[in-house]
Amino acid sequence: MNVGNIEDIKKQIPKNVTIVAATKYVNAEEMKQLFSYGIYHFGENRVDSFLKKYEQLKNEPVCWHFIGHLQRNKAIEVINKIEYLHSLDSIELAKIIQKNRIRPLKCFLEININHEETKNGIDFKNLDEFISKFLSYSKIELVGFMMMTKKESSIEEKHQQFKALAYLLKRTNERFHLSLKELSMGMSEDYQEAISAGATFVRLGRILWKQEK
Repeated sequence: MNVGNIEDIKKQIPKNVTIVAATKYVNAEEMKQLFSYGIYHFGENRVDSFLKKYEQLKNEPVCWHFIGHLQRNKAIEVINKIEYLHSLDSIELAKIIQKNRIRPLKCFLEININHEETKNGIDFKNLDEFISKFLSYSKIELVGFMMMTKKESSIEEKHQQFKALAYLLKRTNERFHLSLKELSMGMSEDYQEAISAGATFVRLGRILWKQEK
């Protein structure tokens, strides 16, 4: 695989928005291709793949994000090797982090903004209850919210979903007197709509790499 037209992509993304390169389909050597473009934030969503790439790149200045669902029985293997967790979605996972993490971990709460039974994340109807509990854990540094859009949504529908998460963050800050600032939302096909709705982290995969012809 070769890198895509990254300079053009970066021109479309404001300086305050962090590109997290989603590495599900690329290997460590392909990840290194992005260093020359100033991209060092990488997101993995499978524990086994993450651990392999972590070892291969342990001498590189990589900022690791875990962006997939983190199974509780594998969490201990990951939580002290990452800088950001994008998928905090349960009190049980929070307890594992609290018990095993060495220093506070930057966490996004994954919000199930569309009430989808097949999606992970906290249903926003239950958010206030969860926030109250999460705030008591010293090893969890809440930074903001993360979401996945509803499958087969139109671009306009996705934009409305992104705006709903931004509103939810604002409302949560007001209700709990917090200053959460980050929104992890938007992928290769909809990152521009996510940014226009307030995204501060975008998770880009296939758009950063292209298949060799």
